[in-house]
Amino acid sequence: MMKLYWSPRSRSFTALWLMEETGQPYERVLTDISAGAQKSPDYLKINPMGKVPALTDGEAAVAEAAAICAYVADRIPQANLAPPIGDPKRGRYLQWLFFAPGCIEPAMVQAATKLEMKSIAAGWGSTAQVMDVLDAALEKGPWILGDSFSAADIVIGSGLNFAVRLFKMIPSRPSFDRYIERCMARPAFQRAEKIAAG
Repeated sequence: MMKLYWSPRSRSFTALWLMEETGQPYERVLTDISAGAQKSPDYLKINPMGKVPALTDGEAAVAEAAAICAYVADRIPQANLAPPIGDPKRGRYLQWLFFAPGCIEPAMVQAATKLEMKSIAAGWGSTAQVMDVLDAALEKGPWILGDSFSAADIVIGSGLNFAVRLFKMIPSRPSFDRYIERCMARPAFQRAEKIAAG
């Protein structure tokens, strides 16, 4: 059985929501990051970065929320969270799946810290560019791939929920609000919120 190492009020919510979307049993291992549990030698064998979330599946170990989403979506194909290899949507799915940690998260940090950086030097370009690209994609909706909900929506939806709704790091836009509402209406999102709230 897969084990998800997680902690409330962290990026773990993304993986928690994903696991709930699969409809498959899994074990949750609460990792008390305030007490430093993520720095224990046993945990560092799973994730040398000492962060949550992390996942084990037998001998396999995966860290980083988007990587966990990619792994689990492919591992449990019956959950329909990823276009199969060979599907034309697979390329865009992977692009958006990694857009969240590669562009959205750095853009959020840039906005929150008022970090000045030339867009040519920043791998994400700029906060404005990231938000404009995301806004244009979400206007087409209802999901990032159109009519198909996927693990990419979990990664992007979690990030937007965090940045727009919970911490107001990024100004809201109508497409963001509609998208977050659709994400929050999903029963798996609601179950994950209840679990995270304790």
